[in-house]
Amino acid sequence: MSNIPEGLRYSAEHEWVSGPDAEGVVRVGITDFAQDALGDVVYVDLPEVGTEVEAETTVGEVESTKSVSDLFAPVTGTVTARNEELDADPAKVNADPYGDGWLMEISLKDAAQVESLLDADGYRQQVG
Repeated sequence: MSNIPEGLRYSAEHEWVSGPDAEGVVRVGITDFAQDALGDVVYVDLPEVGTEVEAETTVGEVESTKSVSDLFAPVTGTVTARNEELDADPAKVNADPYGDGWLMEISLKDAAQVESLLDADGYRQQVG
């Protein structure tokens, strides 16, 4: 069974989203289920800081030894940070998908959008 922490929100495309901070910024990554399905991550292509992203649209790629998978924006907003450490060590996505393997931070256009994502129980049901 995959690790699915409470307190995060999840997209149908297997991204997780933290609750917004005081400035309306969320942290985004891929779930433990996704990193396990991908296998060893060898490259992550992330949008640049300042890029406006639209929920459910492709914003990058995660490349593994098995395949290349699209990375989707789970929310609409502006990228305020990207995990630069993944450039040198993309395996952090496998080792710690909810911690050091985070992908990007997004300043939300609409904070209510986070609540429309799946909670931990809903995501557990999706992945079985």
